[in-house]
Amino acid sequence: MTRQATHPQTSCAEPEPSSTLRVTAAREAIQAGIEPIQTIERLALRDALGRVLAQQIISPLDVPGHTNSAMDGYAIKGEDLQSSAITNFKLIGTTVAGQPFDGQCQSGECIRIMTGAPMPDGTDTVIMQEQAKLDEKQMVSFTSQHKQGQNVRHAGEDIAKGSSVLEPGRRLTAADLGVMASLGFGEVSVRRKPRVAFFSTGDELRGIGEPLREGDVYDSNRYSLYGMLKSCGVELLDMGVIKDDPDALRQAFQAAAEEADMVISSGGVSVGEADYTKNILQQLGEIHFWKIAMKPGRPLAFGELGETRFFGLPGNPVAVMVTFYQFVLPAIHYLATGKPYRPFTLSAVCDDAIRKRPGRYEFIRGVFTTGEDGELTVKSVGQQGSGILTSMSRGNCFILLPESCAGVNEGERVTIQPFSSLSLV
Repeated sequence: MTRQATHPQTSCAEPEPSSTLRVTAAREAIQAGIEPIQTIERLALRDALGRVLAQQIISPLDVPGHTNSAMDGYAIKGEDLQSSAITNFKLIGTTVAGQPFDGQCQSGECIRIMTGAPMPDGTDTVIMQEQAKLDEKQMVSFTSQHKQGQNVRHAGEDIAKGSSVLEPGRRLTAADLGVMASLGFGEVSVRRKPRVAFFSTGDELRGIGEPLREGDVYDSNRYSLYGMLKSCGVELLDMGVIKDDPDALRQAFQAAAEEADMVISSGGVSVGEADYTKNILQQLGEIHFWKIAMKPGRPLAFGELGETRFFGLPGNPVAVMVTFYQFVLPAIHYLATGKPYRPFTLSAVCDDAIRKRPGRYEFIRGVFTTGEDGELTVKSVGQQGSGILTSMSRGNCFILLPESCAGVNEGERVTIQPFSSLSLV
């Protein structure tokens, strides 16, 4: 069964109709239709890297736990620095981390101290060893100017006992694991990973290794989706290629909805593509078929298959990736964390003149670099067709041109979104 064009195609060169949805409005509607995951798992600390925190981390102790030296040197009573009568200090002992000094430091005395060692009683200042001179009589003199309290880390300076350290909804980093380990946490509560099922639709699609007949193409979209989903830290269910057959499609949508929190398909949602795909989706759930004022990626379907959220992405390879990054990735972030997604963008000088008409949001694939002066510059990768997947491979960013933009002159500033920031793990 092949797709039949039952409706006239809308040219991307035509003005956007008033019914076309803006990018921001689509994002807001998607977030409003998602209920974040509430299921909690308890994991060993090392297994929690990249997972979403489900508890507030309250510190059970001060970090550091004691006032200590910030460097190797000599601990003294700081007020001695103000006395003109004291020019040399008597060395009375040494203290290292884990071996506190047993005694009291008096005026005119000093103690050799190593980084991390507790400050001995009677001291509040450390003179770094490079600014000290020890003679054969165990007397120490100091060079340069110093001030009372320098080079000392105070108890609770980093983390105070009872303070909130990490909040729920945070995706845990390597530094977060270290912070929790420093507080004695061996386990942590995290939210369950989102489960995402995905597949491609189309009679013309072939798997790698299969022979290509005239009109056939290899299915690249599932591999792009796989890579993008892996960077989101989700559990994946790859359902392969589903033929343009009503029964097969119905079974695929039902099976995916039973297993996953989110289902993603590519192809079958554009005007002129198989109407029964839309009919099946509307029979199984509540699906909205949108025309987004954007290029590439104009057609998009979003809604519910029972309790499962559904995204129907366009079939063109670049459009799949653009719509995933601009709509699906923020949705997964909100599903996993309960927090709105805030895209990371930079300002750069455009080395190209880019033609554009107002009315739609365009995501130009570009390459940004940093000049010797530290200035970011960006230029288009060239051809921007929605089927030219190499534009995503050659590029390292999107040049973001909003609906109001009427084109860019060479040397103008533009906003870019680095591909490297389009990851949730």
